[in-house]
Amino acid sequence: MASRDLVMAVVYFSQTLIGTLGNFSLLHHYTCLHFTKCQSRSTVLILKHLVIANSLVILFRGVPDTLAALGLKDFLSALGCKIVFYVHKVGRGVSMGSTCLLSVFQVITISPGNSRWAKLKLPAPKYISIFSTLCWILHLLLNTIVLIYMTDEHSHKNITYRKEFGYCSRIFQQKSRKILHAALLSLPDALCVGLMLWTSSSLVSILYRHKQRMRHIHKTNILGRFSPETRATKTIILLVCTFVYFYTLSSIFQAFFTLYNNPNRFLVNVAAVVTGGYPTVSPFLLMNRYPSMSCLFLDCARNTKHVML
Repeated sequence: MASRDLVMAVVYFSQTLIGTLGNFSLLHHYTCLHFTKCQSRSTVLILKHLVIANSLVILFRGVPDTLAALGLKDFLSALGCKIVFYVHKVGRGVSMGSTCLLSVFQVITISPGNSRWAKLKLPAPKYISIFSTLCWILHLLLNTIVLIYMTDEHSHKNITYRKEFGYCSRIFQQKSRKILHAALLSLPDALCVGLMLWTSSSLVSILYRHKQRMRHIHKTNILGRFSPETRATKTIILLVCTFVYFYTLSSIFQAFFTLYNNPNRFLVNVAAVVTGGYPTVSPFLLMNRYPSMSCLFLDCARNTKHVML
């Protein structure tokens, strides 16, 4: 086994391990909320979908990539390749959609009474479950194309348009379908990135105006620590930058792989690491964004009436 393959195996394994631990630590807190009947806001439901989707992305791409880097090339059949890539794509889409939904819901929640978001405050929590379900259905349907064109390394070797991914291959019978496929993959990414930027900029603007109005309340704390609004704003900016960075790069790679045959193996490795970047990092950003996430177990054990998320 080449040293480069060993390095990539270590990178894949480390990313998979860290991401899995981060996401499952959040599931631990949600399990606490469920069994102790703690009450929380609708944000928890969105975060549950996000954590599940992140876990699917990490496990269904990180584990096969690690095995392939270690030299195991024929461990998946044609059906196995279809399932692995399909679940990975669905998880990636739902992760993206849940992040956008989280950003939109937060803007609605903290918006002042005279804003355009105010009229949505009461009905919004009722539709969180519906929108989360629709997100899953949309990406389950959108990514059915993966079931058609993914196969193992030994099937359909006489096909002209074939892309190798180390342990699986993607097949295109016509060039015209490549452009359509690239558009289907890139359009949801572009829409979600745009929505995330728009809602997050609105959120930052709301927090900034609130900070200006409440400056006199926090006047005594300015020297000792940042105000809660300032800390929230910095965390939101970090979350948005992380989201846009990883998914913009991922979208570029996906479009490139769709349009060009047999991409360089190094680019495939980099794309795999980039794809797992956001699902790996986001749990830790969420823990920072919602400080009480690290205290939920203690709060539930004490049966507190309010859980600040």
